[in-house]
Amino acid sequence: MKTVDVICRQSPEFEILPKCWIVERTFGWWNQYRRLSKDYELLLEMSEFIIYTVMIRLMLKRLAKPLLITS
Repeated sequence: MKTVDVICRQSPEFEILPKCWIVERTFGWWNQYRRLSKDYELLLEMSEFIIYTVMIRLMLKRLAKPLLITS
């Protein structure tokens, strides 16, 4: 199981925090899918299944993109 690192700001100025943008970008991708935009599911397993399905679809879409360009 992975752990979550809490990053505290050290200065009041703007600074880039590591890996925060990856999480925010992933949540943005999930919000494009209607069933993940709100918490519709009653079972946690169903929500987890939908997240896996969406991520598999996103990965397949990226893998197929180079094949379409070369054809």
